[in-house]
Amino acid sequence: MTAESDERQVVMAMDPGPGLGSRAPHFIRRSRALHLSWQVAVFLMGLAVVAAGVLLLPLPGPGWVVIFAGMAVWATEFVWAQLVLRWTKRKATEAAHRAMDPRVRRRNLTLTAIGLVVVAAVVGYYVWRFGFVMPWNAGG
Repeated sequence: MTAESDERQVVMAMDPGPGLGSRAPHFIRRSRALHLSWQVAVFLMGLAVVAAGVLLLPLPGPGWVVIFAGMAVWATEFVWAQLVLRWTKRKATEAAHRAMDPRVRRRNLTLTAIGLVVVAAVVGYYVWRFGFVMPWNAGG
């Protein structure tokens, strides 16, 4: 290996790829200390948003949407978050395309119809057995 090829490999390893990397303003990226404090601030803001999303998961609210919003905050500065968001978008797009496949739609409609028939049978048996009485009033 030559010194030129070694240098090229180092440059390629440092370059995260097209569209990846810090989106901080140029004057912030110029100063190492300012850029580091910018990254800490972005990380803490993203962490607060992700934590709020995790708290919203068991509560009524858009938990997953808030978590992905926190990931988007992180993605403004960190390559790993950008890669996670790209992967997530790719998987969501693939799932949407699979869901639109006619065979998958037919299968989903069939399973939904079977589920509705089972639920109707259970409700019909309950009404036949106990009459139209709510479960909390069935014993008394």
